[in-house]
Amino acid sequence: MLWIIAVLTVGLAYVLGSLPFAVIISRLMGLQDPRTFGSNNPGATNVLRSGNKVAAALTLLGDLLKGTVAVLIAAQISTRFDLSSTVIACSAIAVFLGHVFPFTLGFKGGKGVATAIGVLIAVQPFLALACALTWLAIAYIFKYSSLAAIVAALLAPAYYLLGAGSTWPMDAPIALAIGAISALLIWRHSANIKRLLLGQETRIGQKKS
Repeated sequence: MLWIIAVLTVGLAYVLGSLPFAVIISRLMGLQDPRTFGSNNPGATNVLRSGNKVAAALTLLGDLLKGTVAVLIAAQISTRFDLSSTVIACSAIAVFLGHVFPFTLGFKGGKGVATAIGVLIAVQPFLALACALTWLAIAYIFKYSSLAAIVAALLAPAYYLLGAGSTWPMDAPIALAIGAISALLIWRHSANIKRLLLGQETRIGQKKS
């Protein structure tokens, strides 16, 4: 019985992650499908290239909240049924994979930065704050969203390990989940890394061609 609850919890996290807010909000606001311009990525940064900052902000909020909500639901269910933190860790990965490989968009989703931050908010707010500030600092200095995401992803596991034991308790499944999400996020930015090295990456705020 408990394993069924665990599987359903992780499955729900994936379904929540598959909600494509970039596409949903763009349609509701009468904007062009973000998969048809810029980086063709259904995410907040690409929606910003449409020139509509409100749509981009709403997309960012939606993608972030689904990560937070999925993990909080998993935590509540785990507490109620006395499940291990592995269920929470797997749900964190599942909601991220839902954004990156959503069944609603033919398994072609976004990079997952906002959703990853949402996951971290539910896991440990201070960890999310550290990663968000890292992203903001790199983005402000270099004006590259992808570079900011890569640096924040690289540092996320280190931030967790540095804070564990002093700021928050260490949890092995959660630590592994953060590491897995960070690795997947960097992998999703492989094309961006190539463009950064070639000086061809699009800067923040640059409109669609």
